[in-house]
Formats: sequence, C-alpha cells, structure tokens
Amino acid sequence: MANLSFFKSVSDYFDNAAQHLKYPKGLLDQIKVPNSVLSLRFPVKIAGKIEIIEAYRVQHSHHKVPCKGGIRYAMGVNQDEVTALAALMTLKCAIVDVPFGGAKGGIRIDARKYTDQQLQRITRRYTTELIKKKFIGPGIDVPAPDYGTGAKEMAWILDTYTTFNPDQIDAYGCVTGKPVNLGGIRGRTEATGLGVFYGIREFCDQAEDMKALKLNTGLEGKTVVVQGFGNVGYWSAKFFQNAGAIVVGIAEYDGAVYNPKGLDIDALSKHVKASGSITNFAGSKSLPSNAGLEIECDILIPAAIESVIHKENAKNIKAKIIGEAANGPITPAGEKILLKKKIAILPDTFLNAGGVTVSYFEWLKNLSHVRFGRMDKRFYENSTSLMLDTVERITDKKVNKRDRKQIVKGADEIDLVYSGLEETMINAFHEIRETYKRKKTISDLRTAAFVVSIDKIAKSYLSLGIFP
Repeated sequence: MANLSFFKSVSDYFDNAAQHLKYPKGLLDQIKVPNSVLSLRFPVKIAGKIEIIEAYRVQHSHHKVPCKGGIRYAMGVNQDEVTALAALMTLKCAIVDVPFGGAKGGIRIDARKYTDQQLQRITRRYTTELIKKKFIGPGIDVPAPDYGTGAKEMAWILDTYTTFNPDQIDAYGCVTGKPVNLGGIRGRTEATGLGVFYGIREFCDQAEDMKALKLNTGLEGKTVVVQGFGNVGYWSAKFFQNAGAIVVGIAEYDGAVYNPKGLDIDALSKHVKASGSITNFAGSKSLPSNAGLEIECDILIPAAIESVIHKENAKNIKAKIIGEAANGPITPAGEKILLKKKIAILPDTFLNAGGVTVSYFEWLKNLSHVRFGRMDKRFYENSTSLMLDTVERITDKKVNKRDRKQIVKGADEIDLVYSGLEETMINAFHEIRETYKRKKTISDLRTAAFVVSIDKIAKSYLSLGIFP
C-alpha cells in the first residue's frame, strides 16, 4: 500500500481505456503525461522559527486553457499524488464538457496544527510563488478548494493575486470557491456532494441496471453508508436523506457510527461540531473506522481520500453500488475484487465533477461581472404573471396563490446553479452509460468514462492541428 503510485494507477486505467480507441501512440502519450510540474520549497516564519514548506502545482493538460484544479492541505501531499489528481481533473473536465485543462495543487502540512494567521501566511506565500512562476491567473490556471481548504483560503489567494495585479479587470476569476461576497457563487459549497447525488440518483433510475443488481428503481428506501464526513460527505448524506434514502452509517478517520433505522445527518453534524468527533453519537452504535466501509448497504460513498478500498478489505465490502465521491478511493487491485463480486462502481472522473462544474459557473460569473439571474429574473416573473392574468380572464378561472407563486417564480442564482449541475451530471452519465452499453469490449463504467474523456481530449488536439 505504502509504495503504490497513485499516478501509475491512473496511467494504468488510461492505458486500459486507450486500447478501445484508435489514436496514434504519440497523441495518447501527450494526453497521459503532465505538461508542467512546479515543485516548491519556501520558508515561512511560524511561532518564531523558520519552517520550510513543501508544495506543488501540476498543470496536467494545456489542450484547453485555463487549467483548473483544487489545492489540498495534507501531510500525504507529494508530487505523485498531485500529478495523479491533476490527470483526473483533465479527464473529469472533458467528461462533463467543462472547457478547462486539468491541474492540481497541494501543500504538505497538517492544517490542524496551525493557527489561522499561520495558515494565511503559508497560503499567501504559496500564491506568491504561483504568481512568480505564472502558475495562476484567470486565463492561465484557476485553483479551487480541495481536501483541507475552503472559501477562507480561496479569499486569501484572491487577495494576494489582486495585490500583485491591481489593474486586471478579470482578476476575480483567478480562483473559485470564494465567499459569495468576494465573487463566489451560491451553491459552490454543496456542489460536489450534490453532483454525487445527481449521478447516483440517475443510475438508480435505470430499471435495467437496478434489475441486474436486484434492487428496486429509485432512491426511496435504499440504505447508504458515507465514508468521510467533511464537506462532500456531509452534503452527499444530506441530499440522499432528503430524497428518502436511509443513511445507516457514517465513517471517519477516528471511528464510525451505525444505525440500521437511519442517522439524523444534521444532528450528527451538530454533534461533530460540539465534540470534534462522530463517535458516541446518541442513538447509534460506534464502530472502528475501517468497519464503517464494511457495513451492509445498497450504496457506499467513499468521500474522503484515495486508496481506502484495496485488496485487503475489498472482499469485505457488502455494498451493491459504490459511488466515488473522493478521488481514487479504490485501488486497481481492490477494484478487480469488487467487479468480480458484481458491485457497480460509479467512477470519480464522473461522479465528483460537481465541484469543477460549479467552479466553471463561478468563473463565468467572474468574467461576465454579473450575478446569474440578475438580468432576467424580474422580467420572467412579470411576463409570466401577465400571461396568467390573461388566461384567468379568458377562462374565468383563478389560479390559487400557492400555484401562482411557483409558476411565476424567476430563477435565482442558486436555482440556475442547481439546474445547470443537474443537466451536466445527467448528460455525462448517459454518455458514459451509452459507451459502456455500445462497446461490448468495455466491462465497467470506469473504463467507459476514460474512453469518453480520452476521445474528447484527442479530438481537441486533432482540431488544433498539432497531430497529423
């Protein structure tokens, strides 16, 4: 496990998928390898002492610009991991038709050991290094939150960038995942979890696929386990609970909780904020962390870090569907075991693309300098209200107040974000599923997703005339 190369795993999946396409080897090699790698070591004064901070930014593909990808703060950050995540971002953007090349960044720190002031110092210095090397900018490379980061860190990045570029009119597009009052977009916080929900829901609505898994169509009554209760895990669990699924288990690094009748997700969230842990949650049974993945359920959602399901524990997984909310949560060896057990896997390159999709919407908002819905919301409401008035006058029948309110309501920014994300995830799912069904040589949805993305990227390069 310790010596497993994450990027090699991604490359192996790539090579497996590429066999199903007829493109020149040189073109496939260009798509597979990272285009630019920035490895950094910089000093930061912490508590009166100088610390040397290790950090990275990898731009995997320049077939479309800007590059796009999150920045994570974690002790597991290294060049191999960041390169693998950047490669997945390239494939992910292609799958959901977001016009970015993939990128990723990381700082090798345990963010919990630093104060906000110290984290701000590290973040601003990292951003300064990216600016110096031209690895950030609204038309160059646009970071976003990832594991260990959020809107706060993105605000620091924005402020540092605008300080160095005070006359750049589109500077707010240099980073996404910002607070709404600093050019962020409503719905970005829950975007990845919501995308996970939309993708799995669409799969569960396919009667043919559910019949093969011996499950009923739809989400109602399906049991769900989520591994990881950070931003993505919380929102995934919440959306499934709201849709009528039963979230029976939540696992974290320090333990897991289980209740076959269902966990109250908001109550659990309050418990975590109060106690700092999911363990000892009232009305639930506490389990070891690794046991959480092995709870019997219909849907298992690993939503934390990579390689949590591997050859040692894959045989113990009792789910019928695994939705990869995290990046690379299943190792190739683990996947072989799962597929032999006829477990359906919805791959990360598709399923967790909600974050980058809504980041794309935020970037568009920043470049257009106008909030979505501002221009047409009132016009739609007024024109629809006038139409209803006309219908009521002609038919001599009144529409009740509740229905009228729903009919005439114009779309707010968050309505458009949710709608755009739902459209994106549904279209991407059916493109992958159609490829899987059409190409008889493809045996799983991950390979189908890779085939879809590689094909789109290859066509982009061919359109540029770079390859004959």
